[in-house]
Parts: sequence; C-alpha cells; structure tokens
Amino acid sequence: MGFDRDLFLPVSREDMERRGWDSYDVLLITGDAYVDHPSFGPTIIGRVLEAQGYRVAILAQPDWHSAAPFQALGRPRLAVMISAGNLDSMVAHYTAARKRRHDDAYSPGRKAGLRPDHATVVYSNRVREAFGDIPIIIGGLEASLRRFAHYDYWEDKVRRSILFDAQADILTYGMGELASKEIISRLASGTPVDEITDVRGTCVAATHPGVCAYPWVEVPSFEEVSSSKEAYARANMVEYNEHDPFVGKAILQKHGRQFLLVNPPARPLTTAEMDEVAELPYVREPHPMYDAMGGVPAIEEVRFSVTHNRGCFGACNFCSLAFHQGRVISCRSHQSVIREVKALTEHPGFKGYIHDVGGPSATFRRPSCQKQLKHGMCKNRACLAPEACPNLDADHTDYMMLLRKLREIPKVKKVFIRSGIRFDYLMKDPSGEFFTDLIQHHISGQLKVAPEHCVAHTLDYMGKPHIEVYEKFREKYFKLNRRYGKDQYLVPYLISSHPGCTLEDAVQLAEWLNKQGHMPEQVQDFYPTPGTLATCMWYTGLDPRTMKPVFVPKTPHDKALQRALMQWRKPQNRALVLEALHKTGREDLIGYGKHCLIRPSKGQSFGAQSGKDSRPASAKGKGAPAPRGGKKASGDPRKERFDGRHTVEKKNAPSNPKRKAGWAKPKPPVTKGTKGRKKR
Repeated sequence: MGFDRDLFLPVSREDMERRGWDSYDVLLITGDAYVDHPSFGPTIIGRVLEAQGYRVAILAQPDWHSAAPFQALGRPRLAVMISAGNLDSMVAHYTAARKRRHDDAYSPGRKAGLRPDHATVVYSNRVREAFGDIPIIIGGLEASLRRFAHYDYWEDKVRRSILFDAQADILTYGMGELASKEIISRLASGTPVDEITDVRGTCVAATHPGVCAYPWVEVPSFEEVSSSKEAYARANMVEYNEHDPFVGKAILQKHGRQFLLVNPPARPLTTAEMDEVAELPYVREPHPMYDAMGGVPAIEEVRFSVTHNRGCFGACNFCSLAFHQGRVISCRSHQSVIREVKALTEHPGFKGYIHDVGGPSATFRRPSCQKQLKHGMCKNRACLAPEACPNLDADHTDYMMLLRKLREIPKVKKVFIRSGIRFDYLMKDPSGEFFTDLIQHHISGQLKVAPEHCVAHTLDYMGKPHIEVYEKFREKYFKLNRRYGKDQYLVPYLISSHPGCTLEDAVQLAEWLNKQGHMPEQVQDFYPTPGTLATCMWYTGLDPRTMKPVFVPKTPHDKALQRALMQWRKPQNRALVLEALHKTGREDLIGYGKHCLIRPSKGQSFGAQSGKDSRPASAKGKGAPAPRGGKKASGDPRKERFDGRHTVEKKNAPSNPKRKAGWAKPKPPVTKGTKGRKKR
C-alpha cells in the first residue's frame, strides 16, 4: 500500500546506510516474512529492543543452504536472536497426516518452502558458520515448546532440548520481552554470554547443578525419557506443573554430561508494560519488499484486530498455550485499547469493522481466582474442567465495558469477536449481561466455539468440560438469537482421534452430531505438537496426570475411521463408516430411520428398516434412540437427509430452513397468535 520502508526495521545494508548506521547491535532472524505488526513475535522483540535504544535489523526467511545470506547485513555488535516464526516450523510445513502443505500464509504470495524444517536449529547452525562465537539467543514458539527433551511427531522419536541441537547460548521461552531486554542489557554492559545463567524465562546449558540460582527440581534425563515412556510421562508432568511464574521451580534435565537448566518462568507483564509493548510504533503492515510477490496473507486476519490479553487458564491438554504463554492472565488498559482502535480508524484500508478484540481466549481479563496470584495455579485440578472450580471468578463486566467503549468510537461500525470464546466460562458469568451484548453486537454471522467431543471420558483426556455445558450454552445461544431477532449460526470445533477416544466414542460423536443436525465441513485430526500433555499421552500411552494407560488411535486407518464418522454423509466415506459401524456392533445405525447414519447396501436388511432395534444389548439405552418402525424412506436421498436434520433440530431450527452444510441455525421468533396456523 505504498508504506515508507524507513518506517520498518532495517532489512538491508541500504536501509542501515539511509539511517546513518555504520554498525548495529542485534540481528533478528525469523522464519516468517517480516510483518511489522504486534501479532508477530519477532517484530515485538525488535520493537522492544529498539525502544531501549538498540539498533536492530531484521533478516526474514534467509536462504539457509549456505552461510553467506546470514552475513548480508554484517556482524551485529551484541548478538543474533533467532525465531522460527509464529508457528513451529514442522506444523507450518506438514499436516496431521504428515503430508507436506502446499502453501504458507506466513510467506509472501503463500509460497511454501521458504523456511527449512526445524528452522531454529538450521538457522542457528548457519549463524555459527557465519559469525563463529557470537552470542546466539533462540526463542519463539518452536524453541519454547522444544526446550526440554521432547517427542517429535514427524521423526517419531524423542529429541534433545533444542538448545543443544541449535548450539545456542541461551533459549528464551514464553513471552520473551523481559528476558530479551535483560539479556541484551547484560551483553551491552560487557557480561560474557556464558555468565548470563540466571534470567527468568530462559534456558542454558550447565556443567553442574550449582550454577542454578533458584530452588530446583530434577526430571529424568534425556537418555531416560528416550528409553522409558514412563519416565517421559513423569518428566512431562513436572515440566507442566512448574511452569508457574509465582511458585514454579527451576528444572534440571541431564543431557549426557551436561545439564539443561530451565530457570523459572518470567513474571507476567503488568498492565502498564502490556500497554507499552502494544503501543510501540508498529507499521501494522508487511514490508513493502513483498508487494510485488503478492503480499503476506497472514496480515489479513489481524490487520484490523486488537490483542488485549495474554495467557489462558482454560488449559486444554492438546493446546500449547499453557506451556508457552502460561495460565496467568495479563491484560491491557481500556485507554490503551481505545487508542489503538482510534489509530486503526485512520488506516487507509479501514472500512469500519474491528475484526477481533481478543487473545488466546477473548473473554479473559482477570485471574481465574485471587488465590493464584499468591499460591500459583492449582496442580491437582483445572479451573474449568471437568467442572468449573467453585473459586472461579467469571465476571465479564470489564471486558463488556471495554467493548461498549469501542462501539462508541467514531468511524467504528461494528466490533466483532473472532478469537476463542470459552462457552463454559461464559456460562458461569453471574449476570449474563455480556451474553446478551455478544448476541446483539459482536458476532459476524457465526460464532465458533470448541466443545471438541461429546463423550465424557474423552473430554476428560482433552481437559474440556462435559458436553452438557455446551448443550446448555447452545440452548441459551439460540434462545437469545430468537429474542433479539438475530439469524446467527453456531459452529462447533471438534477433534477426531484424540488420545482416549475409542472407535465406539467416535460413533457416539457421530450420533450426537446427527442429533444436533450438524456435519462438520472440515475435521481436525489430533496433531501431536511438542510439549503438550496430550502429545505425551499419544507417545507414551499413559495419562501423565494419573500414570494410567490410555487408548491411542495411532494407525492411519484407525484415524481415518474416526474422521469418516464425523462426515458420515460424504459418499467417499461410506465404506469407512460401514466398517466402523460393523466393528462396533452398531448396525442399528445402518438403515432408513431418522437416527441412522447411513443406508444399507442393496440386498441388506437391518432393524432400522423393519422397525426392530438391532443394536447389541450393550449399546441399547446409549446414544441415539431406538429406531422407529414402519417409516418409509422418501426415495430422495436429499429429502431424507433434510428430514432427519429437520426432525432433530425442530427445537431450534426454522420450519423450512435453507440448507447450509455445517451450520446450525436458530429458529426465528414466533409472532404471537400465529403458532399452529396453516399457511394459506
């Protein structure tokens, strides 16, 4: 859009010369394209250090096949800081089925392949070739989640801490502003990098435990967790529990003759510090060097969005947030967010819509309870699952008042919420006032929430509330939509093949979806990312919280069966759905009844067709109701699918809804005196 390149951090020697620089202090290397926006971690670190008076240059997506491109900007005076980007590079490159992705939203023109696999390691090793013994600090999500010995899904093995593979001096984990400022300040004062061993939120290599400056606990070594899954699970649970900025201890893990020393997490930023970081002079656009390449698509989701918080005490077991940002909430002031939105209204591309005011979970603006500020997060339970803690503070008033202020800003037409809404947290709000505001003002056609599954024990393995909470939320959501005359959809996110989910559980999920009148257009297979409790379950077959065995659907065929059941209407899934129903003894779901998932093959006869319940005794009384007899099929498969959807959604669906695959639609308001009348 023609932004002056001098507004950005320098990306070339020419940029530095225009600024009159004959040298610079810190080189930031990132695996993403350079987007000067506070949704991009390396940009935040660069702007934070710039605000401290340091000269910072950016090297984005360098060619890693030789050391020469890493020398293009010259040797920095103090250090090289490296991040793989906003995603783990392996997640950016591969699907859950380990298939190579064909595009990359964090690269210009969506071009794939502009960063290497295990980008942090590759970049760091090239920097060693280019600059020898220069201090190397690695950070970002990839380094954060791989700071301990960890299971790597793509190589199907346990890898060492990324600190050792990268040959780095220091690893920063979590949100790295405080750690980065302290490290660079010490380097600038002349402190050798090998003496910087006590910064909170960092990891270093040590020759003996005496180097540690904090109370510490030791977990099984890399060699132990590589050979024993029980040792891996025990280590993972300690690593998770000690990730607490208030009471967490340092952790030592031996790697050969060296110790990995993981200092306690950095303290959360105060509101004033959050404001300062958010209001640094970001251009909020990709660097103009990408204009001819089609720009950087990742900016489109965040260009007119505002981040107001950090951290998430939802602590889903499959999510990396708890192990990266942590479970303690930090938030910005109302005044800071208002200033940012007012600035957005002056952007030449602004159309009147703020796309999101959120964060990891949009509605979190306060600690889960006051106890955690002194005693840390509870180690023996979660705040929201399987039931909300009695001490939970679920007051949404502060967030609601912030949104109301933003709606009043001139030029702002709508303020939407697109990042995660925790429906379980919302249902505990004592007033319910925010729920009505949400329905009336902050949904852009559809609201996405994440029940993830419907079976209680599977949800327990996920760390999610039981399905009854979602069903109560759903009922209230549609009730409020009808009250205010809104026509807004509800889209549930679901995961297949999560540890603990059996094929029988997947069948129950398909029944539940059929009853809800919903078939997902897209299905997310469980993706084992480094560091999470669910990945530990997937690798070890043990629940690290209890050390009890857990079933894991691992083979591609097992996963395909579960995935197909979530999209049972698709013709290409028919054979898999039939196989799954036969394997689980659920032939009662093969037939013409409205509860059935699939029709029988020619020449086959099932109880659902004759009116008899053919389910095994163990299945009766569970899941869908017994089939209704005597009901003939319409002969039109499209009408049969619609009839089934209409029958099960009759409580919430309109009398003659337009079919929209994958969406659940509320019933429009009924005018008094018209109920039961026939149309003329």
